[in-house]
Amino acid sequence: MTRKKVKLAFIANDSARKATFKKRKKGLMKKVSELSTLCGIDACAIVYSPYDPQPEVWPSPMGVQRVLSKFRRMPELEQSKKMVNQESFLRQRILKAKDQLKKQRKDNREKEITQLMFQYLSAGKIMHNISMVDLNDLAWLIDQNLKDINRRIEVLTKNNGQSQTQVAAPVVTNVVAKIEDKAQGSSNTHLGQGFDINIDLMHKQNWFMNLMNNGGGGGNETMPFGDVNNHQNGFWPNPFFH
Repeated sequence: MTRKKVKLAFIANDSARKATFKKRKKGLMKKVSELSTLCGIDACAIVYSPYDPQPEVWPSPMGVQRVLSKFRRMPELEQSKKMVNQESFLRQRILKAKDQLKKQRKDNREKEITQLMFQYLSAGKIMHNISMVDLNDLAWLIDQNLKDINRRIEVLTKNNGQSQTQVAAPVVTNVVAKIEDKAQGSSNTHLGQGFDINIDLMHKQNWFMNLMNNGGGGGNETMPFGDVNNHQNGFWPNPFFH
């Protein structure tokens, strides 16, 4: 059975607040003891409360004096390096939550635009109802994917360039010879079908450039993506992907 999440707020009821204090003080002392034993560090705890005339200390008054003396011998800058109060602690938590929220928004936006990109790839054109913000983010995402592909091609070419050069010549020679032999014994119809297939592949490889230059085939205007090599003149960067 999962424990119910406690709301971090002041407990107005006196008896409930006192009971919570005693319970959590005991748990705090136990945690300090465990931390010191498991990690072999010097630690102490001092707890003041309106319910006890004297503060409760751990491990003992002499132990607390020893740890505090060691702390005071440190340079002042080192003393406050990792020191936080409630205000600074909450501020750190807020900044961390904001960073996490920003990252999550970026991931969600990238997934949304990726899904949009695949929809347009399946349709073969960009719909006219897309907003300028979505269009800009889509252009940025496509640009990043193209850069990743080019980097991958460079790595593969660099790693396999020498072996591919050695193997390519005889392979190409054999393939050309086989094509010539087939061409002599084949009909013009078969050759025409082969050319149609090659032309179709070329169209599929070049459809993207036509798509970007013609605005999805719906008009002659060019999409306002700006210069790909100089993004200062274009629309991206944007707050989600940077």
